[in-house]
Amino acid sequence: MTNSDMSQVDTAMERELRASITEHLQIKDANGEHVGTVDHLDGDRIKLTRTDSSDNKHHYIALSDVKSADGVAVYLQKARADLKIKSE
Repeated sequence: MTNSDMSQVDTAMERELRASITEHLQIKDANGEHVGTVDHLDGDRIKLTRTDSSDNKHHYIALSDVKSADGVAVYLQKARADLKIKSE
C-alpha cells in the first residue's frame, strides 16, 4: 500500500469517526468511566455539555484522544487523569 493509499484510508476513517460522534453521546475514558456528554464537534475537538461540568462551563476534548465511537458512547484512548480537557 502506498503512502497515498494510507492517507486515503486515514481520511476515510476520520470521516467515519466524525460521523459517529453525535450529540448527547456519553464520553468514556480508557477505564470506562464517564467523562462527559457530547454537545457537538467543534473543529478537531469535542465540545462537552455544561451539565456534566462542575464549573458550568463548556469543556473540550481533542478528537485525537478518541479511540472509537458507536451509538452508545465515544471511547477515549486515555484515562481521565491523563486527558487535557480545556475549558472556554
